Amino acid sequence: MLALRMPWPLPALVAWACAWLIFVALQRAVPPVAALLVACLLGTAASVLGDSWWRRGLIAAGFPLSLALLGAATLPTWAWLVPLALLLLVYPLNAWRDAPLFPTPHHALQSLASQAPLPLGARVLDAGSGVGDGLKALRHAYPAAQLEGIEWSWPLRLLCALRCPWAQVRRADMWAEDWSPYRMVYLFQRPESMARAAAKAQAELATGAWLVSLEFAVPGVLPCAQLRAPGGRVVWLYRMPLNRVEA
Repeated sequence: MLALRMPWPLPALVAWACAWLIFVALQRAVPPVAALLVACLLGTAASVLGDSWWRRGLIAAGFPLSLALLGAATLPTWAWLVPLALLLLVYPLNAWRDAPLFPTPHHALQSLASQAPLPLGARVLDAGSGVGDGLKALRHAYPAAQLEGIEWSWPLRLLCALRCPWAQVRRADMWAEDWSPYRMVYLFQRPESMARAAAKAQAELATGAWLVSLEFAVPGVLPCAQLRAPGGRVVWLYRMPLNRVEA
């Protein structure tokens, strides 16, 4: 996506400028608090362009902070809690250690079925489904599979369900959810999460089931296969039980 290729701090500058334009334009038609809410909603939505938690927070908080410093509007004290509340809705506290909201490229998993065949109707889980890009890529690879998504943020879960009406998308904690019913679990997490994901997969997935990770490998485990996705990203395939590297 073009937005994700913008060098930092261009995503933040674009988001702040758009929020200011919306705020100034709306002040002529609606009360200041309503204009603040809409502008902060825009900033929070644009925070997905950040590639780390601090950058996403900076994008979301930049507009209200600049507004406060400039004193450009007279607002009640509680109004400054609006951007924080919006940010916490999209990024709940207990999900901050998980992956940033990066979408799976549409064709990233196009060769997956040739390396990891699944029976018709197999249950496949996108653990941390975000806004649904991973589910869309999985559907492209496994059109006959029963696709399911788990997402902790309820706004993202709602958007994911709207974009993927053919999948079952639930609000749940991917780490607390039981993975045992699934023939495949797909992840686009972060390097620090992969050891935990592998331990959960080893404990819960049945023999022959698959753990699939975009971009990040499981440390100390030999993959069954690797796929080179368009754009140079690597898809790592692990089949249960895991084949650990001897020390």
